[in-house]
Amino acid sequence: MGPLPKRKLSKGRSARRRSHLALKPQATVSCPQCHSPKLPHHACPVCGTYNGREVIKMETKKKEAA
Repeated sequence: MGPLPKRKLSKGRSARRRSHLALKPQATVSCPQCHSPKLPHHACPVCGTYNGREVIKMETKKKEAA
């Protein structure tokens, strides 16, 4: 027989252990070029710039004239 706990753990003890597992809101900063929210230390998904220079070539969607 394997090792088993000798006493039942209380609900408060389990809750205190899990108190740090809550989801936290994601930290965002505004892009200095287009001022849209982006993750810190990541290229902007809207304009494709990072540290003042374009690192991702962004293609603009062209509207079809119908």
